Amino acid sequence: MSDAAVAETGIETDTARRDFTRASAVNVVGNVVKILVEAAAGLAFGSVALLADAAHSVGDLVASAVVLAWGRSVYADPDDTHPHGHQRVEPLAALFVGTVVVLLGLELLFESARGLFEGPTVTFSPLLVGALLFSMADMYLLYWYTTRVNARLESSALAALAVDCRNDIYTSVAALVGVLGVFFSYPVLDAAAGAIVSLLVVYQGVEIGRENVSYLIGAAPSEAERERVVDAILEHPAVEGVHDIAVFYDGTDLEVEAHVEVDGALTLVEAHDIESELVERLESMESVGDVHLHLDPAGIGEWKDADGT
Repeated sequence: MSDAAVAETGIETDTARRDFTRASAVNVVGNVVKILVEAAAGLAFGSVALLADAAHSVGDLVASAVVLAWGRSVYADPDDTHPHGHQRVEPLAALFVGTVVVLLGLELLFESARGLFEGPTVTFSPLLVGALLFSMADMYLLYWYTTRVNARLESSALAALAVDCRNDIYTSVAALVGVLGVFFSYPVLDAAAGAIVSLLVVYQGVEIGRENVSYLIGAAPSEAERERVVDAILEHPAVEGVHDIAVFYDGTDLEVEAHVEVDGALTLVEAHDIESELVERLESMESVGDVHLHLDPAGIGEWKDADGT
């Protein structure tokens, strides 16, 4: 999140950093609690479903810790080694989360397939059901809290953690179906439910990764986003045209580069004032970070796309 975006939401940078850190830390604690509860019940009654769900949460714990350690640096000010700020750290952390989600989804799919062939080894106990219900409540509270905080921060890393919490609810539901299947003498439900949920987990992990790879490689935004930037430039009364436009992601922020055509008879001071107004206008827009403009005298035709964008 850029400083401009932080200012637009009315959140001070220090407050945003504190909220981000708290949300990440809460995710770490929530996953630790879930792991301890499920692992204890799984080991006590030989439930592969609970142990697999606990193992899934170990990966979530690692992802939460990485977001806590890396993600908060996005709020650090630019410095000599990072003159454009630290915005790319956030999608990097989110990409790590997405990768963990995919790998653990595949692991769950493998466990489900093995269950189909080898059969269950679990001894039913009401404590297994209780542990899973506790885990689902734990993950729902984490999902609700993380989503609520991220409504203000708009962090891709926290959004990835929220999706991961929601995924954990699905995996716990699958484990619950399996445990209840054992109780009702339908152990195949364990493997079948796990396979369905694991495919959904893999899909969501891929979507997290796809979005954040775009942020990391400096991909262009949608055409609608690009047109939004162009229109904001052309709306200025002193602007006669715009060309050589580049709008691309720098982390989760958009960076804008453009040549703006103005009256060639303007004084240097007048041209400077127009450029400052345009930069301020663009940087105040949602998701826009750095803006670099070059003013050209209109009508001299030295550029390839003299007719506009």
